[in-house]
Amino acid sequence: MSPDIAIAIEVDDPALADRLATLLGSVAGLRLAAPGEPAAVAIVARDHNVAASPNDFELTPRELDVLALLAEGASNKMIAKRLGISVHTAKFHVGSLLDKLDATGRTDAVAHAARRGVINL
Repeated sequence: MSPDIAIAIEVDDPALADRLATLLGSVAGLRLAAPGEPAAVAIVARDHNVAASPNDFELTPRELDVLALLAEGASNKMIAKRLGISVHTAKFHVGSLLDKLDATGRTDAVAHAARRGVINL
């Protein structure tokens, strides 16, 4: 079994940092890095008022539904079941979100959306 990937969270907003820690702490294969510990991945948001405004892109109502489920850690299969759509369609919506949010993955998409105020964690 491979070792867990350490993630550091450096966010000025304590409530957002706690929500991210809770969300990421429950993902298998990830662990939160101790303060000062080197991490493979860092989530840094010093001043989320400087982040791009939500109007830089437009999400459809269905993409917002998918984004909310991503924030809960739902898989494509779970998203499809909860929304009554096919897994293929769920994958399409996730891909579209990644493109629109300029994210490298599902967790990154949730983090980008939270920083831009699109969702509240």
